[in-house]
Formats: sequence, C-alpha cells, structure tokens
Amino acid sequence: MRSQSWKNGLIPPAFLLGMSKGISVVEALVEDSRISGFYKLPREDRIKKVIELTGISEEEIKPLTDPGSVDLEILDHMIENVIGAMTLPLGIATNFRINEQDYLIPMALEEPSVVAAASNAARMTRPYGGFTATDTGPIMIAQIQVVNVPTPHSAKLRIIEEKPMLLDLANEQDPILVKFGGGARDIRVRIIDTSLGSMVICELLVDTRDAMGANAVNTMAEALAPKIEDITGGKVLLRILSNLAEKRLVRARATFDKEMLGGEEVVDGIIAAWAFAEADPYRCATHNKGIMNGIDSVVIATGNDFRAIEAGAHSFASVDGYSSLTKYEKDAEGNLIGSIEIPMAVGLVGGATKVHPVARAAVKILGVKTGMELGHVIASVGLAQNLAALRALASEGIQRGHMSLHARNVAATAGARGDLVDKIAKILVEEKNVKVERAKELLEELSKSTK
Repeated sequence: MRSQSWKNGLIPPAFLLGMSKGISVVEALVEDSRISGFYKLPREDRIKKVIELTGISEEEIKPLTDPGSVDLEILDHMIENVIGAMTLPLGIATNFRINEQDYLIPMALEEPSVVAAASNAARMTRPYGGFTATDTGPIMIAQIQVVNVPTPHSAKLRIIEEKPMLLDLANEQDPILVKFGGGARDIRVRIIDTSLGSMVICELLVDTRDAMGANAVNTMAEALAPKIEDITGGKVLLRILSNLAEKRLVRARATFDKEMLGGEEVVDGIIAAWAFAEADPYRCATHNKGIMNGIDSVVIATGNDFRAIEAGAHSFASVDGYSSLTKYEKDAEGNLIGSIEIPMAVGLVGGATKVHPVARAAVKILGVKTGMELGHVIASVGLAQNLAALRALASEGIQRGHMSLHARNVAATAGARGDLVDKIAKILVEEKNVKVERAKELLEELSKSTK
C-alpha cells in the first residue's frame, strides 16, 4: 500500500479542500504496476485485475466498463442540446513508477498503439527507479486588459503600489480557497504594443490548490476591474484567465535503459530524431503532437480540459520560437535521459472531474491525492509516449509499430469478432495488405472453414 506521510503530521490544505468539495481522495492500493501479459487477458479479466489492484468497487467502475450505464440526465446538465454520448475506448497503462509510487493509468483515446507504447516505455525506466516529477505549484494567471490609459507607465506603477489592497479584494471573492491555503498571491503589470496602441495588462497570480481554477481566477478578475479602472484612468475590457500557465509547470525526467531500447545505436538515433524536432517547426509539430497523444488521453479520462492543456503546451513551446517540450541526452553509460517541462493546469475539484462518473472512476483507479500529483502522472505519460514514438521512428519506423493494431481495427471494421480479429489481422500484416476489402474476404473464408 502506498505510504502516506504528511509533513509535521498535518493534513495538506489541498487534501482538505478536495474533501470540502466532495471529492473522494483515496489511498491507492497499487503496489506494483507491472502486470505480466495484461494485454493478453480477456477484457473481463483485465477489469477484475484493476479492481483487485486499486480497490475500486464494481459499482464505482461500472460507468467505465459499461458506458451505457451513465445516466443521460447527468450529461444533459454538462453541456447544451444533449442527445446522447460519444464513447471513447479507455485503456490502462501499466509499468509506471513515479516518485517511488506505482500507478495504473487510465487513458481515453481512439488512436491505436498509444497505451501499449507508453506502457512499454515506462517499463524501460524501471531499472533506474522510474520517473521523477516536480512542479512549481498550482498558480494560475488572470489577465485584466486596460485600454485608453492616458499615462501607461505611471499607471503600471500605481497598480503595483495598490497591490496589497487589490490582493485583499481578490481574496474576498473566494474565502474557502483562502481558508485551505490558496488565493491571490501576486500582481504583475505589463505594457504591450498592439495595432490599436498601448494596452496595460494587469495579471493576477492565484494559487488555485486542487482546482483547475478558471472560475476562481475569472471571478477575482471581475471584482478587480472597477478598481483597476479607477487607478489607471482607462477602460477595462477583457477579464479572463490565461491558458499559458507558465507558473503552473510540471517537470518529469527518467533514465531509459539502453539495452531495453535496443542498444546505443538506437539511443543515438532517438537523440538525432529529437534534435531534428528541436530545430525544425514542421517536424516539431508532429513531435509535440506525439507527446500530447499521451497527455490528452489521461486528461480526458480524468474529466479535465484537454483543450486548455493543448493550448498551454503549444503556446509554452512557442515562447522563444516553437520547440520541443521534451529534451534527450545520453549518460556516461550510454543510457538515454529524457525530460519534459510543460504547463499542467489540471485539478480534482469541480467540473467534469467531479460530475462525470467515468472521470470519478478513473481518478479512483489512479489514486492521486492532489491536482499536482495528477500533473506529475500526466507529464510522465507524455514523456513516455514521446520516447516510444521516437524509438519507433529511429529503429523500425512508426508505420510498422502501428500496423498490427491498425490491422485489428480493419478486421473489426470488416465484421470480425472474437478470435477471428487476431487471426485476420495477422494475415493482413503478413500480406502487407491491410485493407477492409481483403479483411472481408478472409472473414468469409475463415467463417466457412469453421462451419
């Protein structure tokens, strides 16, 4: 069982805030995320294994294993004009050890090979202790746009002079957040030149604890707007959070064993592939997309806002010219050292994470206790997925790695079920003819031979 050690014997405010909002904060039971042959097990046995390892009940896991059990009445209150639900496959990534804790990681997406690739990459880190992750804390930024300011530079200084009053006013808007250790922390002011002239941008930095924080920071920004107008003599227009969460960074690193990767030549190939992405935005767009394959799938599974994470990641990568979110180096023994730094505005409080039963089940399987711990997990998955993609490119080529899983999809599309899916997929790959028409021919042939 995971150890739980609170500093000085005190329960963290983030934990208390989660409890006050009705979030089930759990002690995960996963002692070892290595599950030999997990992918070979029938689906029913995989579910039983997850229940056994995580302690989630059959009732709690039902919305995840039986999407039809999700009450449409719940979904009807989440967005407008609801007529139904779109179901994505949800898989479990294994082998992940992060900050000396093991995790089974739910991943929701439609793309083949991602779950398997991330799991395999995580396995290669285990000889060196898995992933190490850190963060800068859950600080979000709210922007207040001020136009028509007569003296912008003087206005900037006046805002800074009034910082104590403005922070107090902001914190009055969310006393619960303040009570549990969060709240407005600082104010910074920038003057930007636009096509419409100079604008004063007042930015409020808020510790949002275990919430993503959009509602909290937007409410605070709204409250400050009249005071900012009085101080600057200008007119406030937008009051909105920024998804470039540069104050809410997560960093993860890991050593990938050179022999498990395929040797030092493969390590060199991976570093060369990364260097290509670092130098060329056309390659880097696809490189970073591969990172987000892993990240988005966990964000979606836990009911967080994957559009916000995507926007933050790509804008962060573009601050000094578009570049890779990951870095790779070779150590003295020839092993590969990978690292990632990325904004990670995810939470456990509010939104779909609390409302959607599938998201609740996914969070319970993960067993994370705070939003930042969830961020550590997500960043580690992004690094693992990126490494797996680069390894495929540097060694066997990405298409070959995708082919067997793509062939299974084609076989299923042709109407195959049960054991016939794998039999037909194997033939399609061997023939190098992964087409629905050929799959239908094989299905007809094999169906006749079994009658």
